[in-house]
Amino acid sequence: MFTPDEGIDNPQLFTHFGTFNPCWQLAADSDALMLSDVGDNATVAVELTAEQAQDIRSMTGVTSSRTMTLSIFGTPISVHLVGRKIDNWMWGGSAARYGDTETVVKDLENGLTFAEQVVSEVNSLVIILDSAGKIKRFNRLFEEITGVMESDVVGKNAFDMFVNISQREESRAGVSAFFSRNQSAPQTRPINTRNGVRMIQWRTTLMESGSGEPEKYLVCSGTDITEELRAQARLIELANTDALTGLPNRHAIQERITAAVTADNNQPFGLIFLDLDNFKKVNDHYGHLTGDALINEVAATLKGCLREQDVLARLGGDEFLIMVGSPDQRDAEDIARDILERMKQAFFVRHVEIYSGCSIGIAMFPEHGNSLEELVRSADTAMYVAKEEGKRMYRVFAAEMNNKVSEYMWLDNNMRRALDEHQFELYYQPKISMRTGKVESVEALLRWNHPERGLVTPVSFIPYAEESGLIVPLGRWVMETAARQAAAWKKQGLNLRIAINISARQLRNVHVVEEFTQALLENDLTPSLLDLELTESCLVEDEKQALALIRQFRDLGAQVHLDDFGTGYSSLSQLSRLPLDVLKLDGSFIKSVHSDVKARALVRSMVAVGHELNLLVVAECVETEEQVGFLKNIGVDYAQGDLFGAAMPRTDFDAWMPATSKRVLRLVA
Repeated sequence: MFTPDEGIDNPQLFTHFGTFNPCWQLAADSDALMLSDVGDNATVAVELTAEQAQDIRSMTGVTSSRTMTLSIFGTPISVHLVGRKIDNWMWGGSAARYGDTETVVKDLENGLTFAEQVVSEVNSLVIILDSAGKIKRFNRLFEEITGVMESDVVGKNAFDMFVNISQREESRAGVSAFFSRNQSAPQTRPINTRNGVRMIQWRTTLMESGSGEPEKYLVCSGTDITEELRAQARLIELANTDALTGLPNRHAIQERITAAVTADNNQPFGLIFLDLDNFKKVNDHYGHLTGDALINEVAATLKGCLREQDVLARLGGDEFLIMVGSPDQRDAEDIARDILERMKQAFFVRHVEIYSGCSIGIAMFPEHGNSLEELVRSADTAMYVAKEEGKRMYRVFAAEMNNKVSEYMWLDNNMRRALDEHQFELYYQPKISMRTGKVESVEALLRWNHPERGLVTPVSFIPYAEESGLIVPLGRWVMETAARQAAAWKKQGLNLRIAINISARQLRNVHVVEEFTQALLENDLTPSLLDLELTESCLVEDEKQALALIRQFRDLGAQVHLDDFGTGYSSLSQLSRLPLDVLKLDGSFIKSVHSDVKARALVRSMVAVGHELNLLVVAECVETEEQVGFLKNIGVDYAQGDLFGAAMPRTDFDAWMPATSKRVLRLVA
């Protein structure tokens, strides 16, 4: 240890500063070196040469030393300056006389200790390797991540300790390349730890040893990005997975199909587009929780129909897509048949028994499409054809199906425009009293006068209106138009009742009664002169709802007719529960009463049932006087058909009424 006695030949530092190790500082804007004791009791400014000042300013943030001769109070003194760059404007450290090696070593040791602490506590993984891959240093964060202590790994091979066997040779080759080329590059590598595999993003630097025999070391600093990668993987999974079923979603299956259609081998495969039948009714009746549970049950059922190479995805709602891993169309059809068979069975969902069939379309690549868009569109088109033809079946795409798609597109565009441009019109067909021969009511029938196609028949556009939902605004227009006409005839002294047709889709509209009421009030039709004709399907879908709506309509003065009776699924017990006013016999029975004994028997039975339930009975499609005689004989109350008068525009009907009254009376007399 240096003492004052040992430094008597050069006592200036101790004399002026009270210490053999005064502090020094050099600012960026001055070449005066400031020397002081620890307590700043004495400060001396020493003039430096430009070269000396530049030498000191070459110090970095790592502790180092400079040797130079300073003139202190006129006496030249050789000193060691040990220190580092403190910030952008200041360098500093401690000074010692040239021969005071112990002090210099101590100052350097303090600097190195500081550097060691920084390396140990820095928020990065640090490991230092020699050219053989042996560990030389290992910081605290690396200890925490790996679960092993530095003292246990120094001198051991890093590849053997932390790298999987399958990747060790590759890792060794990479490190060897660093040393041979004197180059390094960032990379991401997995390491084995006691807590499992962690993914580390490494940055590596080659450095030479600062003492002893010169040797290069690889200094690796890393960031643990395991959780970040897991989060990214989770985001990718969420982006490609249906949240409800856990199946691949629309994005995922589209990427698979795109990859398949763009692959070099051009391997054929099949695509099945599946849509549940009447799923909306399940949601509306039982609620969305039950609907979601049903979707999950259906997904499980579909998976049970597939092979390992097939991929099932949910597109959304009640639509599924299956990528069939086979070039043979027969395999796709076999899967479709299997699905249809299994879907015949009931699903028990949330204590409810639900039957839910499906419609299926099949398309094959490349026969039915060379791109994702073409192939999905072909399968979708085939599925809609299956729905049109009765549901619960499958259809394979055929080129002529595109004609139906084109027609649907035409209908969608033109029907919306037709409402705005007043292209729709109501025709009126008279209903004749079989007792008096008078016209007491009419049925309003919708017609479409298109400016280019002319008269478009209802059978062409009503099914699409039902499917697309356009039937709701269209039905509202019919209500309003019929109400205005009933009011106009009322002012002329004609108390003609007008029956309008209401579909099951319209009844599901929560505003249907409100809209009906509004139409009556705006035309001063209280009680109502509008009646409603419902098909049996309206009653079968939801009898409870139908019962509530019928009561509300009848409270407004409307009569409720059951249209096309005998062709649906309503039971006699159901008829007895519903507050109906009129049974309307389907025309198919009337047309064959003179050629079919069974038809005559059925018509007699239906008329008897209607009268037993205190309902009036209307026969439609009456075309011959023989039919009139039979119907009158069995007690039918009203008849309508071309024999009396076809459906006609309002102006033609106004002209028809007085001109044909005597003829009608003669027919039913």
